[in-house]
Amino acid sequence: MMNYLSAENISKAFGDQLLFEGITFGLSKGDKAAIIARNGTGKTTLLRILAGMESADEGEFTFRNDIRVAFLEQAPELDHSLTIDELIVSANTSILTVIQRYEQVLKEHSDRHTEETARNLETATAEMDRLHAWDYERRLRQLLDLFRITNTTQKVGKLSGGEIKRLAMALVLLDEPDFLILDEPTNHLDIDMIEWLEEYLSRSTLTLLMVTHDRYFLDRVCNRIFELSLGNLYLYQGNYEYFLEKRMVREDLRKVEAHRAGRLMKRELEWLRRMPKARTGKSKSRIDAFDKIKEKATLVEEGGDLVLRVKSPRMGGKILELENLEKRYGSVSIINDFSYKFAKGERLGVIGRNGTGKTTFLNLITGQEAPDAGIVITGETIVSGYYRQMGATWKEDQRVIDAVKDIAEVVTLEDGRTISASRFLEHFMFSPEAQYKKISKLSGGELRRLHLLTVLIRNPNFLILDEPTNDLDLFALNKLEEFLLAFKGCLVIVSHDRYFLDKLTDHLFVFEGNGSIRDYYGSYSEYRFQPESPGEARKVAKVQKTGKSAQDTPKTKLTYKEQQEYARLEPQIEELEEEKAVLEKEIGAGNLDYDALKQKSTRISALMELIDTKMQRWMELGQYV
Repeated sequence: MMNYLSAENISKAFGDQLLFEGITFGLSKGDKAAIIARNGTGKTTLLRILAGMESADEGEFTFRNDIRVAFLEQAPELDHSLTIDELIVSANTSILTVIQRYEQVLKEHSDRHTEETARNLETATAEMDRLHAWDYERRLRQLLDLFRITNTTQKVGKLSGGEIKRLAMALVLLDEPDFLILDEPTNHLDIDMIEWLEEYLSRSTLTLLMVTHDRYFLDRVCNRIFELSLGNLYLYQGNYEYFLEKRMVREDLRKVEAHRAGRLMKRELEWLRRMPKARTGKSKSRIDAFDKIKEKATLVEEGGDLVLRVKSPRMGGKILELENLEKRYGSVSIINDFSYKFAKGERLGVIGRNGTGKTTFLNLITGQEAPDAGIVITGETIVSGYYRQMGATWKEDQRVIDAVKDIAEVVTLEDGRTISASRFLEHFMFSPEAQYKKISKLSGGELRRLHLLTVLIRNPNFLILDEPTNDLDLFALNKLEEFLLAFKGCLVIVSHDRYFLDKLTDHLFVFEGNGSIRDYYGSYSEYRFQPESPGEARKVAKVQKTGKSAQDTPKTKLTYKEQQEYARLEPQIEELEEEKAVLEKEIGAGNLDYDALKQKSTRISALMELIDTKMQRWMELGQYV
C-alpha cells in the first residue's frame, strides 16, 4: 500500500540537546498511530515538523500529492478579534476554497455561456462532489452543535481555552482531511466529547498521527505506536496494551545488555590502565570500542523516577460533612440541596460535562467559595491538599528550588525518614540543573509537576485533584497512579481521563446539570455501560454496592464442590506466585539470551493473568466461608 507519509533520517536538536536523530518511518492509508515519549523529548516538535510549523535539522519527508493534511495544535491560536462566524468564513479551508471557486465559476457561466465557462463549471462541480461540499452548511452546524458552540456571533477572544479547543477541533474535522495530526486532542474536552471523537476516529478511514496521554483513547483508536526514546524511534504494530507488553520485553533486554556491557567495561578499563602509552592502530580501535561499550553500559531510562510517598497525618472520626448545600450563579443552579458524609479512605471520582459545576464543588468543600445555603463541616484533623486545574501562582523570576524551600526545607516520608527539598525535587524528575531554572522557563508539564509537588509537600490526608493528568506524560502518570493507589487518606478526583478514574476510584459523583448530583457506587466503566433506564441504573448501582440484585436468591454457604474448589485455590495461587518469583529472579540475573528472556517474560505475563483470575475466584468464594 502506498504511503501517505514517508519520513527519512529526520534529526532535530535544540542547542546542545539532541531530540531525535536519523529517524525513518512511514504511514499508509487508514493507519492510526500515536507517538509516546516523555515530556521534553521532542514528540510535539516532530508533529510540528510534519505539519510544516518547524523545520528539521536534517532529513526529509513527503506526503502523497493528492491528500489533504490538517494539524490541530495542543493550544490552537485563533484570531481573537474575529467573531466565530467571521473566523469560519476566513478559515480558508480546502472545502471553503472549493465552494468559493464553484460560486465564482457559476456566476461567470450565468453571465456568459461559453465552452470555457461550461468546462470550468464542470470541473468545479466535480471538485464539490469529491469533497462532499454540497452539505457543508449542514455539517458545519452539526459539528458546532456537537462541540457546544452555539453563539457564533461572539468574539473568539471571549471564549475559554476549552471552547477555543472545541472550535478548532470542529473546523479541522469539517475539512475532512485524509491525514490528521493531533497534539493532545482530548485536553479540555469532557468525557462525552472524548468518547464521540474516539468513535469517530475509530470508524474513519483517515490516517492519524497524534500525541495523547489518554490511554483508553490510545487503546481503542490506535493500531500503531511509535516510542520516542533517547533520540530513537521504535515501532510497535498494535495498540497501547500491545505496546506495554512489548516495551517490557525491550526494557528487560536493554537492562540485560547494559549489565553485560558493564562487566565488559570493567575488563576493558583494566586493559586501558595497563596499556602502554604508545598507541597502535589496534589499540586505537579498541579504545573506540570501549567508548561504545561505556555508552551502552551507562544508558539509563530518561527522566528518572517519580517517587511520591509522603507522610500523612492521622485522621479522626469526623472527615468532611456536607449538609444541604446549594449554589447558584444568577438563574443557573449549580448544586441543589446536596448532602454527603465522607468516610475514611474515600476514593471519589467527580465527572460531568464542562460547566456543570465540578470545579465549583471543589472550591466549596475547600472553602475557596461560600455556598448560598447549607454548611460544610471539616474535621479537626483534616489537612487538605488542593491541586488546581489552573495551576498555582508563581513568582516567575524565582528559581524552582527556592519556590519549594519557601514551603519546606525538608520533607517527611511515609517511613519517617526526612529528605531535603532538593532531593524531593529529584524524585519529581527535576534534575539538579532544572532545579535552578527560573519558573518562567518551565514547560507546561514541568509546571504541573511543580504544582503537584508543592501540594504533596504539605503532607495532606485529604487530597483533591482537579484535572491532574493534563500536560503529564504517560510515564509520569503511571508513577502518580502508583502513589495515589498507596495513598491512605481521602481522595477526590475531577478528571476526563477514564483510565485514571477506573484505576483510582470506586465511587462517583455525576454532575448531571441543573444542580443535580448523582451518587453512583462503582467505577467509571461500570457507570458508562450501565443499562439506560433509571430503574435499571439504580439496580446496577445497588449490585455494585451490595454484590447482589433483588432478583437473586441470597447465597449463604458454599456447595460441597465449591468448598473443595476453595480449599485448592490457595495452594495453587502460592505455587504460581513461587514460579513467578523464580522467573523474575532469573530475568534479573542478566544471564539470559534474547529468546530465553522473551519466553520467560511471556510466561510471567501469563502467570500474572492466571493469579488474578484465581485470586478473584478465591475472594468470591471466601465471602461465604
